Amino acid sequence: MTGTSTQPAAGSHETPLLGSVIDGVAHTAGEQVEDLDPAHHGGVVARWARADAEAAEKAVVAAAEAAGRWAGTPAPLRGAVLRRAADLLEQRVTGVARDLTREEGKTVGEAEGEVKRAAAILRYFAAEALAPDGETVPSHGNDTLLYARRVPLGVVSVITPWNFPIAIPAWKIAPALAYGNAVVWKPSELTPLTSCHLASVLHEAGLPDGVLNMVLAYGQDVGDVLVAHSRVAALSFTGSTATGRRIARRAAAAMTPVQLELGGKNPAIVLADADLDHAAEQVARGAFLSTGQKCTATSRVIVENSVLSEFTDRLVTKAEAWRVGDPLDRATVLGPLASQGQYERVRQLLSSAEATGAERLTAPRRVPDDGWYMAPEVYRCDAANLLAREEVFGPVAAVFPAADFDDAVYQANDTPYGLTAALFTTDLGRALRFVDRVQAGVVKINQETAGLEFQVPFGGMRASSSGPREQGNAAREFYTQWKTVYIDY
Repeated sequence: MTGTSTQPAAGSHETPLLGSVIDGVAHTAGEQVEDLDPAHHGGVVARWARADAEAAEKAVVAAAEAAGRWAGTPAPLRGAVLRRAADLLEQRVTGVARDLTREEGKTVGEAEGEVKRAAAILRYFAAEALAPDGETVPSHGNDTLLYARRVPLGVVSVITPWNFPIAIPAWKIAPALAYGNAVVWKPSELTPLTSCHLASVLHEAGLPDGVLNMVLAYGQDVGDVLVAHSRVAALSFTGSTATGRRIARRAAAAMTPVQLELGGKNPAIVLADADLDHAAEQVARGAFLSTGQKCTATSRVIVENSVLSEFTDRLVTKAEAWRVGDPLDRATVLGPLASQGQYERVRQLLSSAEATGAERLTAPRRVPDDGWYMAPEVYRCDAANLLAREEVFGPVAAVFPAADFDDAVYQANDTPYGLTAALFTTDLGRALRFVDRVQAGVVKINQETAGLEFQVPFGGMRASSSGPREQGNAAREFYTQWKTVYIDY
């Protein structure tokens, strides 16, 4: 990759200028935008050059020209590139994680875990490149060989969010590359430095120019090109439900297949027979870690009446005890929200919720005032409140009483979303009934709603997802298409 001087060494303290990478060349012309540190008001982590629709067009053309050569590369060699990239990323965990923390705000321990997970995802899909890609089928003809195989789509657009700025791109880009596609990737404008690290290790590992093109831009500038360009074969997006709906409408008009991972309003049910200490720990982790900025975060806590007070006291104690502060400090449990806009949105939502009856159960506490910090909060409210309906994306848990198991399951399903759901119980029968009845793509028993393994399918039901599942061997369903062959001999 030429122009690599714009890609800084991991963990560097300099303020680099980052550029899009198109056909292996870094582009740093155009308006410069500051990459801000959410933990320190006024702190600048990097600067990036804002790409436009013309740059996105060039990226799609470069990908289209490279796609055929990459598809023709033997799958074991494609997998070898991903394995080398995983090795490089593992060697740089400390520095990449530090940069991730500086621009996104999650604690450095969580950031290190995310970088290691991205490396593991690259390695997993390196192995998937060697998996069978089709099947032979008996033909009615005596002299006919009949088989079908999965083949690449061509150019895939990938649009990723800021909350998991290296893991989510890895689980989209790795299968796309493993199965022979070329990629045009628009990462979040809040996390360009972490994105550059991922692009760099892939290119250093031997990925040919043009196979992965990274466009640093705002969605409104390049969205139409990435969604509706005639040479884009498909698009994978993770982000807000509102943006996902706009993408779906535009993609439908262009007949572009889409994979959408959107919002969640994830319930955790605590039954009277549950281990309440364990349930409180798991609910707190699901609701508050990563400052609640996960689509899989626990948002609604539905508790059987007989243990409502006892459980809520435990959860409030957790919320009030966990340390909020500098995310680079190893003793910190919660860092800041990712941006001023995110902070103001969460604060406004909580203000509206309180005005309409939500009762705050956590005591006020001081948090650092030099960044976008917010202490974890526990509320009690009814099913009509905003906290029962709106995705918060902050460290907030809303508690609701339930008369019994059936009432709890009804409340869990009373949402447009269906991403993840958890049940805490020692009753195996009710656990299995919950698995059958809850409308969610991921179901956890005695575990937090967040936290996923990459070797199994991931996705939600209803308004949480659209299109084929991500991760595991299910990823092949989206990134390839069937070709059926008849050969008379």
